[in-house]
Amino acid sequence: MARTSNNSLTKGLRGQIGKQLVFKQYGKKTVVTRYPDMSKVVPSELQKAQRNGFAEAVAYAKSINNDSALRAKYAKKVKKGKSVFQYAIQEFLKGKNG
Repeated sequence: MARTSNNSLTKGLRGQIGKQLVFKQYGKKTVVTRYPDMSKVVPSELQKAQRNGFAEAVAYAKSINNDSALRAKYAKKVKKGKSVFQYAIQEFLKGKNG
């Protein structure tokens, strides 16, 4: 793992390059690591259920985003700084959880 703090080339850099390197920010330092190998990780039943629920929420939000009438209706409810997509996901997940 490589670390850098005052390098103008990597300052503020985060994300990944292909499936080779990952750039992370910890405070004012940039950390470079290998891309994680998750091939042997087996998700639990609860993780699978959570992922399925979130996939349903994304599908719901996409359906609203693609329907201009529904999108306009939701746009009236959305607070400044949020998108209709984010709001629809939030609404779906809140309705599902209680």
